[in-house]
Amino acid sequence: MRYAGLALAFVSSCCFAFSGPMAKYLIAAGLAPIEAVWTRMAGAGLLLLAALALLRPRALRIPRSMLPFFALYAVMAVAGVQALYFVAITRLPVGVALLLEFMAPVMVVAWVRLIRKVRLARAAYVGAVVAVVGLGIVVEAWQGLRLDALGLLLGLLAGACCAGYFLMNDSFGDDIDPLGLIAWGMAGAALVLIPFARPWDIPWSAFTVTAAPEGGLRLPVLGAYLWMVLIATVVAYILGVNAVRRLSAAVGATVASLEVIGGAVVAWALVGEALGVFQIVGGLLVLSGALLAQTATSGGHPEIVEQPEATPEVVSSRPETAGPG
Repeated sequence: MRYAGLALAFVSSCCFAFSGPMAKYLIAAGLAPIEAVWTRMAGAGLLLLAALALLRPRALRIPRSMLPFFALYAVMAVAGVQALYFVAITRLPVGVALLLEFMAPVMVVAWVRLIRKVRLARAAYVGAVVAVVGLGIVVEAWQGLRLDALGLLLGLLAGACCAGYFLMNDSFGDDIDPLGLIAWGMAGAALVLIPFARPWDIPWSAFTVTAAPEGGLRLPVLGAYLWMVLIATVVAYILGVNAVRRLSAAVGATVASLEVIGGAVVAWALVGEALGVFQIVGGLLVLSGALLAQTATSGGHPEIVEQPEATPEVVSSRPETAGPG
């Protein structure tokens, strides 16, 4: 059972790693980042709703008292994470954007200590400091800001929304099916983003062409989109849910952090992005600090642990997945 969970978590993180690179093909074909987000959320949401309606209709039941929770979940935990991350990758390498999003565990530690007033193990604070130092190395702070400042801010905001996603996952009970929450969250995010994405103005003809991000391989845009929806969203989330049912949240989160490495590798292979020495060293420190912080948090406060659409990815001891990237 445990090995099966580890295998599912590993494959889930690999699937999530494709979301950013695949989105770059849609953007290269002429879609704005917010339009790429909307098509991803709408496609995955409709697909999951249809599948659950046929195979698991009970999963779609929403307790009336939880309607505000579902609405906030859709706006912040899904739409906020995805939209901010997709805009960030237009200004930053995919690997760096993922690293910024994976600052979420440190933000969760800060929230637990400062807002919830929960005492944590010293390792939680050490992990937070290590992650911040690693982030400073990633952006080469001693040289002045080497990365795009707006992209950096957007990546950190995506991390903040991701932290909110984790904290919200910690607060719902067994009366909510995780798959139903994901399906409604994606569909709700697509609904919320309609005024910003303006789907009636999306250049749908872009899905009939081939495209290549600067320095990347040329691929059919429709193929990249279908891969992003089916593999990097639907399959990734479903595998993540089942993985966490078989593992502790801390172990599942540790495996899920491989999305950062996987995303950087996929971006290098498909869109020609490469990280420098400082980004690699700093990224390893960010991951090490985040994992140390999340593990300590799970020990000091068992309800909150880290899990990644950004996806990106779990925060609760209940069966749930993450979604950063």
